[in-house]
Amino acid sequence: MTTQVAHCPALFLTAPASNQGKTTITAALARYFTEQGKVVRVFKTGPDYLDPQILAQASKQPVEQLDIWMAGDEYCQKMLFDAAQEADLILVEGAMGMFDGEPSSADLAARFNIPAAIVMDVKGMAQTAAAVATGLANFRNDVKVAGLIANRCGSERHAQLIRDALPEDLPLLISLKRDDEVTLPERHLGLVQASEVGDELEECFTAAVRWLTETEDQTLLTLPEPVAFYAPEQTVAEQDVGTPLTGKTIAIAKDEAFSFIYDANLRVLEKLGATVTFFSPLHDQQLPQADALWLPGGYPELHAEKLSQNHNMLDQIQTFFAAGKPILAECGGMLYSLETLTDLEANTYPMLGLLKGAGAMRGKRGCQGMQTAPLPEGDIRGHAHHRSLSENTPEPLSHGRRQRHPAPGEAIYREKGLTASYLHLFFASNVAATAALFKGI
Repeated sequence: MTTQVAHCPALFLTAPASNQGKTTITAALARYFTEQGKVVRVFKTGPDYLDPQILAQASKQPVEQLDIWMAGDEYCQKMLFDAAQEADLILVEGAMGMFDGEPSSADLAARFNIPAAIVMDVKGMAQTAAAVATGLANFRNDVKVAGLIANRCGSERHAQLIRDALPEDLPLLISLKRDDEVTLPERHLGLVQASEVGDELEECFTAAVRWLTETEDQTLLTLPEPVAFYAPEQTVAEQDVGTPLTGKTIAIAKDEAFSFIYDANLRVLEKLGATVTFFSPLHDQQLPQADALWLPGGYPELHAEKLSQNHNMLDQIQTFFAAGKPILAECGGMLYSLETLTDLEANTYPMLGLLKGAGAMRGKRGCQGMQTAPLPEGDIRGHAHHRSLSENTPEPLSHGRRQRHPAPGEAIYREKGLTASYLHLFFASNVAATAALFKGI
């Protein structure tokens, strides 16, 4: 059987560390080429909810998360192959530093042969930036590096010092001046959600396109060479498990307080036969007719008072829980399921009380990392990322298994039909287990 192949220009944006400007530059490039009439498909490395919202608005296309461990190699392969068939350009934004994590951004770039551009904040250094970039480019021989993007460059003289210090096979793709107009808004878990700053974000994109084009180096503003993307034989999400959720309606909380929802998870539920509907614990007075609920993560701590005052919604979810119907509560959804939640200003509000315990924010301290959730229905992979704690909770059903550390991961609770944890689950990692979780008894 002949393997299908699709060719598409592609670039992987990586960096020596976090906070170098990857998201800003990826968004700027996506908007620049979109305004040139190109179809730009952007992907984000790792389990990120916030950056993809920004990148989707910049590219005007859906943005998918790619993670070889959480989603699987074949899943990532199919996402890229499908995108290559329709796009004029594929951009992949890396996570953390280029070689950080297992798998790392470099692993993903190498696996799919996507050339990498190193984004570096060069403020406070010149030739040293070239030295660091050269070290990154030569650290492994299976990663092709296209060149350096010098961010926050002070002047053309500053850029020239870096340019002259780079080896011939590692060009300076673009030098970008320091410009606060293109800075994306942030809060305690990362970038602010795109839906909250729509107009402000558009102003940032307009400034960012101007920022890209007002530079001496224009190499980055031409399409890179095409990359060959191959179709996989089969993905985890396409395994034949039938449609066991046919006839089931799953109501999903979605508003300013609950928004950490992978599009990939929605596709899995729909492929399983479920009807998906959305509701707002903040604004709605009526819970939709449903067979199961999903309370995803988000920012309930920013809306705790309003959530606590929506008594109709609290009562209806409590009734739903009392009936023993399936409920999945992830991270912010779990905080909403507890008895109380204390926000960032130390104000405490009553929550659903489906699960004993109290949730509280804890400033900059937090927990993150990849974990597997060992459930009675089967193992489902996911990740944790939170800056809160929960206390006085019941004995957990199990704990997450960390990707690389033997210590117990996040507690997983099971009360009646409720499954609650800080873990954000990636449904495509085990479709059959996901179906059983939402189908219930």
